[in-house]
Amino acid sequence: MDDAVGLVQVYLRLNGYFTVTEYPVLEALGHGQHRVATDLDVLAVRFAGAGRPFSMGRARERAFAPDPRLGPPDQEVDMIIGEVKEGRATINEGAANPDVLRGALLRFGCCTAEDIPDVVRDLLRRGATRTRCGHRVRLVAFGSSAAPDARHQTILLGDILDFLQDYIRANWSLVRSAQFKDPAFNLLAVIEKARRARAERRA
Repeated sequence: MDDAVGLVQVYLRLNGYFTVTEYPVLEALGHGQHRVATDLDVLAVRFAGAGRPFSMGRARERAFAPDPRLGPPDQEVDMIIGEVKEGRATINEGAANPDVLRGALLRFGCCTAEDIPDVVRDLLRRGATRTRCGHRVRLVAFGSSAAPDARHQTILLGDILDFLQDYIRANWSLVRSAQFKDPAFNLLAVIEKARRARAERRA
């Protein structure tokens, strides 16, 4: 997995999203043949009310507040179709293809087949929409810098890194006690552990 995609994935997961990365969208060529039209960097779904405390025990838990830059709705299902770039945050040609968006939306069942044309049109015009069943769907570009006049939401990798580091520091007693399988999160946790160990030696 691309390092930038890995960073975005752990960010979305900490904000309560289920994620699929580098999702291939297939195109039928006829005679039983198919090809990969494009890969969508990240698809993410968050249910209403996600982000409540998840550890067990009797100790009082703090409620988790998702990143306001991401802005997940409290009472709606939220689906993100995301593109991840190490440079400028843009939605590439493949992900902006109406047929690609249609295939992703149909595959994940966020709306009915009859609603798909309207949802795709709104996504391409405004970058976000709500389906008839009350689900929010949006295009989000992640990258190191913002593209001018973008119709989609942009979240910068630098802000994601700040959020993850703040999360680890604020929840250090939890982070240091758990074993996480995510490589990006583990690397940040190791960096924080090394930073704290150095500070203790100097104290």
